[in-house]
Order: sequence, then structure tokens, then C-alpha cells
Amino acid sequence: MKRLFNQNWKFLKTPAGTTFDEAHKCLGDFNDVEIPHDWMIEDDQSLYADATGWYLNHFEAMDERRLFFVFDGIYMDSIVYINGHEAGEWKSGYSQFVLDVTDFVVPGTNEILVAARCKYPSARWYTGAGIYRNIWLCDYSDVFIPENGIYVHSSKIGESYLLEISTEISGLKKSDENENVYVRHRLFDNDGNEVPIMPQINKDEEVHTYRRFIVDNPKEWSPSSPVLYELLVELYAGVDVDTSNQHTYPIQTENVRIGFRNIRFDNNRGLFINDKHIKLNGVCLHHDLGALGVAFNKGAMKRRLVQLQKMGVNALRLTHNVYDPAVLDMADEMGFLVLSESLDMWERSKTDYDFARFFPDWYKKEVESWVRRDRNHTSVFMWSIGNEIYDTHVDSRGLELTIILRDEVRKHDPLRNGLVTSASNYMEWENAQKCAPELDVVGYNYLERLYKKQHKANPEWIIFGSETSSIVQSRGIYHFPLDEHLIKESDLQCSSLGNSITEWSAKSMEACVCEDRDMEFSLGQFLWTGYDYIGEPTPYETKNSYFGLIDTAGFFKDAYYVWKSAWVNCKDDPFVHIFPYWDFNEGQRVDVRVVSNLPFVELFLNGRSLGKQELTHAPGAGNHIIADYSVIYEEGELRAAAYDEEGKIVAETVRRSFKDTHALNVTTEDAGDLIFAEISAVDEDGNPVENARDYVKVTVENGTLVGFDNGDSTDYDSYKADTKRLFAGKALVIVKKESTLDAEGSCITNSVPKVVPSLLPGSDIRTIKLKVCEKTSTDNGIYTLTPGNKIITVSAEVFPEGADDSDLCFRILSRNRGETTIAKVRQDGCNAIVEALSDGEFVLRCEASNGANEVKVISELDFKSVHSDEQ
Repeated sequence: MKRLFNQNWKFLKTPAGTTFDEAHKCLGDFNDVEIPHDWMIEDDQSLYADATGWYLNHFEAMDERRLFFVFDGIYMDSIVYINGHEAGEWKSGYSQFVLDVTDFVVPGTNEILVAARCKYPSARWYTGAGIYRNIWLCDYSDVFIPENGIYVHSSKIGESYLLEISTEISGLKKSDENENVYVRHRLFDNDGNEVPIMPQINKDEEVHTYRRFIVDNPKEWSPSSPVLYELLVELYAGVDVDTSNQHTYPIQTENVRIGFRNIRFDNNRGLFINDKHIKLNGVCLHHDLGALGVAFNKGAMKRRLVQLQKMGVNALRLTHNVYDPAVLDMADEMGFLVLSESLDMWERSKTDYDFARFFPDWYKKEVESWVRRDRNHTSVFMWSIGNEIYDTHVDSRGLELTIILRDEVRKHDPLRNGLVTSASNYMEWENAQKCAPELDVVGYNYLERLYKKQHKANPEWIIFGSETSSIVQSRGIYHFPLDEHLIKESDLQCSSLGNSITEWSAKSMEACVCEDRDMEFSLGQFLWTGYDYIGEPTPYETKNSYFGLIDTAGFFKDAYYVWKSAWVNCKDDPFVHIFPYWDFNEGQRVDVRVVSNLPFVELFLNGRSLGKQELTHAPGAGNHIIADYSVIYEEGELRAAAYDEEGKIVAETVRRSFKDTHALNVTTEDAGDLIFAEISAVDEDGNPVENARDYVKVTVENGTLVGFDNGDSTDYDSYKADTKRLFAGKALVIVKKESTLDAEGSCITNSVPKVVPSLLPGSDIRTIKLKVCEKTSTDNGIYTLTPGNKIITVSAEVFPEGADDSDLCFRILSRNRGETTIAKVRQDGCNAIVEALSDGEFVLRCEASNGANEVKVISELDFKSVHSDEQ
């Protein structure tokens, strides 16, 4: 019997290096804790601090039963003590491990103490710390099927499938290997109906651990139709078995969900599932859940997967480590293809305390745990043995390790439920290219420019983009102009226009979409990343990454809609989206972008058409998948209409100018044992205040606040506090429902939680409105200074009224936002006196920091000086 063992744990955090004896003397200092648990997320200011965490519990044991603990994930370098004795250890912080504690227990009550030893840096991202996934307690008879001891493979034969099932049995003695032990298999469809399966047993296969069956014409699994079956594996032992006798009961029953799919990788034409061509519309993910840290929660993860699926995602690259088993279950159910990845480093480390220090002694155990656990998941179609592995580049040892790890994977998945690959950023060089033929599939990180050349040179290679995009963006933040690549800014944010381009990233969102779309031989791509994650805050040194299409709070960035327009059929979910929001300086030139999955879009400003554009979504049709407009700002309404081929409006959207925050709206979403409450600022007319940064306090009724997030990488207010600023007009509150356990141990929700937000008084500036005081000519939103009018005054008005304007700062910048000597500025309170010094274009910028170390608000106007006197 296998049962969840997450209840009644106690926890103590101690300095790194604390011993068992030292911890055991402090049993009275342990506090109650909920498993899964991430002790690191409690303190936003200390997300990478060395420590040893101790977890204490007790359990009952009976004589003549074998006892095992199954830990789905402990970060990291853990040791398990039973009744004061070291029962086992596990070095990896991500993979599942099974511990036989039979020899350490006594009849009655037993003590378990688990140590998680964390030293940093141990990864390039936020790892979390502690027992952050489920714990299971298994008790078996002497003869049993071990954890992950069932292996299932199906292959198509005509309209039927051959189903091969291998079942390991532990505890057998040679004398009874074929006596009084029997494994029975039954197959059920989604409606619970038993499906006939016909045995196919050759004479030399008549052993109890291996069976072959024919399944006639089953419904097939695919991303668009993820049909699953339940395989029942029953173990009988110790009696004369008569499975037709209803009074004969199995000593162990295991359920394995399986799907029937016929998958084919073609080196010239790409990927086929059940003979239908499919492109990988994939994203990479890291394992944290934002404000929840890495403590796994199925409801929170399901919410993320639903959001991604609505964007058109059909494949997940689970980077760069083994994920919670529930993620694979959901992928099976929802129809995601999964590229499962285990290692970010081999023998050569990337950080001081990563898995490289354990690799030589532990890689076999790591691969065995990883592959055996996930090999029956229908969603898993590729195994990645490493991400950006320097070993494969630096010398020939990388080739040796590639072969060793590939063979280890195949040892545990000999029938190739998944093909072996890696994710390489070294494919430009010889050593990595020598590794490629040893793999089933060749993954490229940010090397799309090599695809065609290397496909021509190596036509047998099966190629895909294991990691692409890496365009950084902050939700609701826009740095102009669009045609300048602005990677760093004084606000420590990245532009959501799509013009924050890293050195290694795609050239643009359009290029990233269309280049892969138009290469038939490429299987597809995995974008970096679906969600922002804590850590790796390129290009700054802030809290979380900027790579995601969705921020850590679960709010969509504009890039989400760009990819949705490419990946979601307009017949299924037609839409149109405008960005940026509509609140700028009167007369300011604003780059406006419109995306849709329909073929035509038109933009209107206060009812006036600004032009209709055709979008090119078909393969080979071109890169014009975003309609761009240069618009002179005027208060009012931007409206976009999207048309089908017949000229009919199928989708519309509006963005309106807005005033200061008047109220807070709350919308809630149920997610299992959690409630996600989105808080949005609205003005007195009910319009979203899309740059609001008000401080908000929340009160929770009938639940417990477990997370408060706004997606802002520069915000270090606690994820667990009841106050936080809005960022770009929004924040997210995560509430755990109140519940009790019934007699069977199931949770019963007592009442529906309620989140009540309130605005806190404050003096922060939301926005700055700039106004040229003198009459000055303009040219397409650019104010012109001439020899006769080379000095002008610009006033700055802050909102909301009464905000603290004491730290306003004016700057003169070039068009690419560098320093320039074309003009100079003198500040007089909230006024800027601007003087042209030479010919050229420049920008007047007004910044406010709201008391922070970095800029929080930016407002700009464009200028040019012509025929001025040289200074």
C-alpha cells in the first residue's frame, strides 16, 4: 500500500553544517510545517542563503512488512535518519528517490528525521530549499512490485497496437520464481469500460514479468485529442492463483495511465503524430511557482498549463531538471508533448555547489530515477541528457559522456518511448558536432542561423530549436522607440514592445516566429521561457527573470499575444490585441503595435482610421505578423478591428486613456486548494489604470494568504506580506482555502475565501505629463528647435495630484537613449529649460524614483534642432 505522508511534519532551520546530534538536541525548537515546503521563499531578501533544514515526523510500523519512503523531491544533498540511524542519502535536488527503511524500523512508533543541506550558489536560478514535493510511505509484503517497476510500450500494427508490459517483482526466491506468483493485466478506457486485450506470448517469453497483448483499434492520443487508458497491474502471490475466482485478491495493485500514439521523426519533413504533421509550439519552464516558491501545488501548476495551452503551446521543455510527477500526469491529460531534461551540468560545474561535484558517483542513479519514473508517460517523447554542457565543447571527454548518458537512458527505456537529445549552444564548433550523431535528435539553443547549413551538411540529423527567443520584457513597460534595441534602462525594466534584445536572442519576435515556421525540416521550437522565474534577471541584478511570456504572477505580457497569433487558429479563438496602453503626453509620438490571428487588422484613434494592414501567418508568406503604427498621442480611445478573408469584423479590442486609481477590482479563480485573486486598479470611469503603482493592503476571510505578487523584478517586498505595490496596474493574491480532513483523510473545504483589498495612502508618482510651454512647431510628434527658438521650457505635472515630486530629474538623451551633447537642460523645480546646442534629434526625459534606488517612472518627448548655432 502506498499512502501520502505529508501530514504532521515539524521543521527547524539551522546554520549550514549542523550535525544530526546538534539538531536532535533541539527537537523542542521544531515548528509545525506543511509539506510541500520551501523554506527559502519566506524571505525575499535572502533567496540564496546557506542553511541546513531539518524535518521531523513519526510513523507506525508492523512486523513482517517491508517499508519504503518515496521522496518526490528534496533540495538538496539530503540524508534520512530513522530512529537515529542514517538510512540513506540522495544528492540530487530534483529527482525522486526510494528508500528501503525496513532494517531500521521497530514495531510500533518510529522517528524519521530528514536533513536538506543547501549551499549556494548551486544553480543559475532560484532552486528553493527543503522537502518541496510529496512524501509517500509504502508498505509491502515480501513479494512486491517496486516503485517504477512497470514498463509499458505500445507500437502500431495496422489498425491495432502491440502492447508490451514488463513488470519487475522483488522479493522472489529462485525456488518460487515460477510458483504461486502471477501478474494479471486489465485495460480500461476513460469511461471505465474494460477493453479486451489478446495475449501474444512466444514460447521463450512465458515468464511472469513480461507480457505482450494486441489492442484492437484503440482511440489514439494526440495533443488535440489526449485520450488515455488505465492499465491495471495486479500481483498475486503465496496462493494457488485462480483469477477467475472472485475471492482471490491481489496482494498489490498498480495503476498505469497509458495512451496509444504513433510518433515519427522525419529528418526532412519534421514531426508526425498518428500520421499527422505537427510543429512543436513549445516553451521552456523553470520549476518555481512565483510567490509560492518551489513548494509544489497542483492547482497552481494546472493554472499555468491552462494559460499556456490557450496561447497555443503544445509542447513543454521541463528545464533543466526532473519535474514533479503531477506535471507529467497533467501533460498526459491535457495533450502536451514533453521534452524531459535532467542535467544542467556534467563533470564541469557552472556554479560552486552544483551537481557536478556529485556527478561521477551519482549520474547512474540520477538517470535511473529520472527515466524509470517518467518512461510510461505518453506525453514524454524526448529525453534531454543535458543543457548547454560545456564538457561537449571543451574536449573529447564530452563525446564519451554523451555516449555514456545516452546508453544509460536507453538501458531504462530500451523500447524508445522517448528519443535521446540534448540542448546545445555549442553546435557551431567541432566537438559538439561530433556528439550530434550519437543522439537521436539534435537540439540547438539560439542557433537558428545554423539550421539550414547543418541540415544540408548532415541531412540525416533531426533538428529542432531546444531553446529560442530570449527576448526580455517587463509587463506593461514600454521603452521607445521601437526601432532601437534598448536592452538596459534606468528603471531596471525591459521593454514589452519587443525591442529589448539580448546578445544571443532572436533578432525580433517576428523573426523567431517565422524562421522556424518556414523550415519544414525543423521539428519546431521551445521558447525561453513560458513564465518568468525567480533568478537569472538578465540584464540586471534584480530578483527574477524577464524572459517569460507571462510574469511570475501569471499576468500576460504583450508577447503572449504575439505567439498566440502565430499558434492559435483564428477559427478556434479569434482575437486582436493592441499594445502599449494609451496614456502618454499630448503630442508624443508613440509606437503602437497590433496583433491578431486573423488576416487583416485596422487601427482607429478616436474613430479615425489609421490604416488597414494584412498579416502574413501562412508559412512562407513573410514576416509581417505584427501591424505597426506611429501614432501621435491624443487622449481618448484606440480601437483595433480584425477582419476575416471576406472582410467581416470578427474580433475587436479597445484601449482607453485613464485617470488616477479610484477603486480596486477583484476577480478570483479557483485552483484546487488555492484561490487566485487578481487585483486591478480602475479609474472613476471604470477604465483600467494600466500604469498604477498604488500600495495595496489585503484582508483575507475564510482562508490563509500564502502569496502576494505583482511580477515586478525590482520589488523586494515579501511574497508573504499583506501589502504590496501594484505593478502596471495589477497584483495577485494567492489564498489557501480553509479545510479539514474527513474520516478517510480527504480534505473538505469549509468555506469560500474572500479577498478584500484597500488602497493605502502614499505619495508615489504614477505618471508624469510633460508639456511644452512655448508655441513650438512639430513634425510627426517631434518638437523642432531653430536658431530663433532654441530655448524652450517644458513643464512636468505629476499624477496623482499631490504626489511627491521632489526627486524629479530631467535628462537629455540621444535617440538610442545614450548620453548626448546635442542639447542641455537646466531644471527649475518641475520645469525643464531646454537649450539646443547642435543639430540632430534628442529626447527630453523626466524621471522619478519614488524614493527607490532605481527609476520608477519615465516620461519623454522627442525633439530635433535644425540650423542651430554651433556651441
